[in-house]
Amino acid sequence: MTKKPNENDVVFIQALAELLSAQDLTEIEVNRHYGEDDSLNVRISKTQNVVQMAAPVAMAAPAAIAPVAAAAAPAAAAIEDPASHPGAVTSPMVGTIYLQAEPGSPAFITVGAKVAEGDTILIIEAMKTMNQIPAPHGGTVTRILVEDSAAVEFGSPLVIIE
Repeated sequence: MTKKPNENDVVFIQALAELLSAQDLTEIEVNRHYGEDDSLNVRISKTQNVVQMAAPVAMAAPAAIAPVAAAAAPAAAAIEDPASHPGAVTSPMVGTIYLQAEPGSPAFITVGAKVAEGDTILIIEAMKTMNQIPAPHGGTVTRILVEDSAAVEFGSPLVIIE
């Protein structure tokens, strides 16, 4: 590791940070070797918020009632936390979700589908490895809480099987 900061290294690190933002990357790691006992190891990362979206609910309410319904929605969402549902299947790892084996093929599961214990319900790609996620128990898929190709964190609720 370099003993004192080199002005060129500071410029290089700033360029990496700009590249991270410009290319919408989450992490860059670079090791530069200048000589036998002189190197620079840089790792720049940013956290990425995982947004989970529920299916849109069609409401045919008059405009006067709509603000009341909108105010009640956050309270209902706080009460029903998918992760605390007894049938929730959570992510065993950080990665990218795939709902089908390959683009264009049918999805492993759909809402209303019956699954048996051990059936593959989705795939999580982690470190270039495709990991099949099995159903921990049999039942009916009542909710799919993730979108195809979405990033997930460890412990994030993925599916509810009742």
